[in-house]
Amino acid sequence: MVQTVDVTGLSSYKEEVAKHKDKTVFALFTGSPDSSGKSWCPDCVRADGVIHSALSKAPNDAVFINCLVGERAVWKDPNNEFRKEPTLMLKGVPTLIKVGTKNRLVEAECAKEDLVTMLFTED
Repeated sequence: MVQTVDVTGLSSYKEEVAKHKDKTVFALFTGSPDSSGKSWCPDCVRADGVIHSALSKAPNDAVFINCLVGERAVWKDPNNEFRKEPTLMLKGVPTLIKVGTKNRLVEAECAKEDLVTMLFTED
């Protein structure tokens, strides 16, 4: 069964990646919840169910990191740490990646079940 880890911020994300460096790691970067309890990002809300449903198709020993990038104003800052991090260079949320590869889905792509399944199942 895929191990799921919830983190907030870049340093926590990096710690988890390092901790699981010998495994297949997927990471979802998504907007933090607002006062409604849901992400401020409509694309993130749409993609959430698709991604979590398709996660069952990922390798059983994989790790899934659900990483919150912050409130809307924090994310929109051009100097946001996730935008500047050389190993990530995020351009939008949600972003779903297979860590250590160039494989990634961004924004509306994350709500397409076929693309998400392909990311989780391709070698």
